[in-house]
Amino acid sequence: MGFFSLDLLKGIPYTLEYMVKQTLHKHGEQNIKARKVINMAIGSLNTIPNMVNEKRYCPEIIQQLDSVVGLLKSARTELLRGHLDSCLSEQLKNDKEGAVKELLKIYNMQ
Repeated sequence: MGFFSLDLLKGIPYTLEYMVKQTLHKHGEQNIKARKVINMAIGSLNTIPNMVNEKRYCPEIIQQLDSVVGLLKSARTELLRGHLDSCLSEQLKNDKEGAVKELLKIYNMQ
């Protein structure tokens, strides 16, 4: 077997070979949307330390944190949509068991 990622607690070790084979994607639109949302999350996250240093009102900081979490969830949704629309159908043809394990991992069911 090849090298393992350190995500063994989730139960699905990915070999380096497997991850390299999965790097080429056909779903550019979702990745572009996700990248924009991730950039927004980074911008929001970068303001939080200053808010704490400035002793801003706690609910303002919490709202900013919630905004970052929401943006990251949106980015995750876009990436997952792209994966389901393009990658998954191909993977089901070639490695059904691996595809099912991957979905279980994504949905934290394994």
